Amino acid sequence: MSNGDVFVGETIGTAILILFGAGVCAAVTLRYSKARASGWVVIAFGWGFGVLAGAYTAAPLSGGHLNPAVTLGIAVDTGEWGQVWVYVLGQFAGAVTGAFLCYLAYFAQFQANAHATGATEGPAGEPVATLGVFSTIPEIRNPVAHLVTEIIATVALVLPILAFGLTEGLGESGTLVLIVSLLVVGIGLSLGGPTGYAINPARDLGPRLVHTFLPIPNKGTSDWGYAWIPVAGPLIGGALAGVVYNAAF
Repeated sequence: MSNGDVFVGETIGTAILILFGAGVCAAVTLRYSKARASGWVVIAFGWGFGVLAGAYTAAPLSGGHLNPAVTLGIAVDTGEWGQVWVYVLGQFAGAVTGAFLCYLAYFAQFQANAHATGATEGPAGEPVATLGVFSTIPEIRNPVAHLVTEIIATVALVLPILAFGLTEGLGESGTLVLIVSLLVVGIGLSLGGPTGYAINPARDLGPRLVHTFLPIPNKGTSDWGYAWIPVAGPLIGGALAGVVYNAAF
């Protein structure tokens, strides 16, 4: 795969992933959305379908990593580092693009915050905090615990992805991406409670940048004090998964 194909594939695929993922968070979170308050299961499946659509789209061009932690895990296992920087650049470019497209899709709902007063999410008349549409937010503040959660959840993502490659015919049959998408749904349902399961540095950092700079009324903080955890945790988890896979398989 050429550098150009990899960059284009990862940009388009990650943009689709984030459009679906941020989109389902917006649908569940924002006032005047028809899906408001529809719950965590809806969010988990929305992100899973985002992986499905993004990875299938990107696969012919780049293989559809869509995640620096996945790219890192593969590089640690194989020792092939030459295109890692291209994958990561494409993934971050796609994450920013997808977050901005989500903003455009829900523009009217975001603008509705302009007419609200107060400081926290609540009934009509109060603004809805918008960072959760774009990036992860922990339920409680415990940096060590959250870092460990992100590491564990990312190992639970990357190690199976690497192991799936051992199943003969899985990739050729076209079902590998579907299985990975269901894996992401499972991680969200089982391990997403503490941190919102970033498990992808680009997925969190790119949209957080977009949230910082977009003129969203009453948007609240972008919480940059927490932002290192959904970057460092998945990168550590991806590297650990590559080491374990290389040693065990």
